[in-house]
Amino acid sequence: MAAASSSSAGLSSDQVTELQQSGDFSIKSEAVTPKLDTSQWPLLLKNYDKLLVRSSHFTPIPTGVSPLKRDLQTYVKSGVINLDKPSNPSSHEVVAWLKRILRVEKTGHSGTLDPKVTGCLIVCIDRATRLVKSQQGAGKEYVCVVRFHDTLPDEKALPRALETLTGALFQRPPLISAVKRQLRVRTIYESKLIEYDNKRNMGVFWVSCEAGTYIRTLCVHLGLLLGVGAHMQELRRVRSGITGENDDIVSMHDVLDAQWLYDNTRDETYLRRVVRPLESLLTNFKRIVVKDSAVNAVCYGAKLMIPGLLRYESDIEVNEEVVLMTTKGEAIAIGIAMMSTVDLASCDHGVVAKVKRCIMNRDLYPRRWGLGPKAQEKKKMIKKGELDKYGKKIDGVTPQGWSKEYVDYNATDGEGANGGLVSTQPQSQPQAQATITPIEVDGEEKEKKRKRESEVGVPATPSKTDEDGEKKKKKKVKTEDGAEREETAEERARRKAEKKAKKEKKAEA
Repeated sequence: MAAASSSSAGLSSDQVTELQQSGDFSIKSEAVTPKLDTSQWPLLLKNYDKLLVRSSHFTPIPTGVSPLKRDLQTYVKSGVINLDKPSNPSSHEVVAWLKRILRVEKTGHSGTLDPKVTGCLIVCIDRATRLVKSQQGAGKEYVCVVRFHDTLPDEKALPRALETLTGALFQRPPLISAVKRQLRVRTIYESKLIEYDNKRNMGVFWVSCEAGTYIRTLCVHLGLLLGVGAHMQELRRVRSGITGENDDIVSMHDVLDAQWLYDNTRDETYLRRVVRPLESLLTNFKRIVVKDSAVNAVCYGAKLMIPGLLRYESDIEVNEEVVLMTTKGEAIAIGIAMMSTVDLASCDHGVVAKVKRCIMNRDLYPRRWGLGPKAQEKKKMIKKGELDKYGKKIDGVTPQGWSKEYVDYNATDGEGANGGLVSTQPQSQPQAQATITPIEVDGEEKEKKRKRESEVGVPATPSKTDEDGEKKKKKKVKTEDGAEREETAEERARRKAEKKAKKEKKAEA
């Protein structure tokens, strides 16, 4: 390279021109693989380099940690277990046992299995219980053994009947179920016959269905359709949401042994194999990567705006569920996308997503809002007393220039004319007349009534709105002997104090 540069430096301008004309100079197409291969990265960081880039620059904050490198206590408290539920105990019993084994505060599961049913039961621990709702509504897959009450006249009718029972079906929960037996609509996405034994009148089939589908009822319908009658013999759940029985499924004994090993030998490797990070349940969501400085604001419920966006997935649609994640691969929240991928690429301001369910704990990342020049100035003015404690304008105290410079975007439409600040000026004259007019009419009517009563000889009743300013009648109290007398000033003050104390007590309650 140095020799080439020295030789070109020794060429004259004519020789350089001749060389440029004789050579073929053009940018050619190249299939270059990216230097960073993220295809083997864990959980939410997998294929990170394929995400679309909004901005590459951000200030890293030395807090937070990759999900797989959390300390053991945090790892377990934000983990999930893909449990192979044993036959006979109920789902609630199994979850309660796990809670006692792992010594944690909260546990939840991905959907109830009947006592005799085995298979995938996703158990969420502590912080991961925030994902239980989304897992309960996810699709399920089962393998079922069905027993027919008589020999089938035609074996080919069974796969045809299974194909018929696909799509939206009416189902009533079976008698054994502890729910209200009302008619429901459930969807069967796909079903497939695995095996049929004509001698034993038994069949095995696989079904993919919506959450809340009763396979027991499906077997009864299958028997009715074939004209011989049938019932469910055995059932196993092979997939719940995106987690199947081949995805690190563990038994109750595995969990017990892993906890025993940690308690007695301080070996945490087995416990880390049994418990998986909660991010493993979110790998099917489309991802939006958030800057470290915006993470805590999202944890407090703020909407994610364009300046806080780093990377995003392609093919995001408006109102689609997405997962908001940090640059270290931690899940912050499940959100609803307010912009599509096209909008995210073209807009320079606006709301990217709003929070549906926050997952990360607050203040894990430091607060980074209220650090701008306007916010700092506002804090100083509140401290000096030039603004009230809510940052609103105080008439006669707040400087005149503040109203023109500062715009409060949280103000309602009626407050917008004043730069978003609350106005304490008196109302305009037409509004005052509108409120006074009915009072004047009432005064005239009462004056006429008083004149009529004076003509008849009946003394006029003093009124609250009399122009002569007469006080209202004093309250009368009963004495011990039953006679009535006017209330004294001390009694009146005591009664008002008791009334006020009662109101305050009610307000506190």
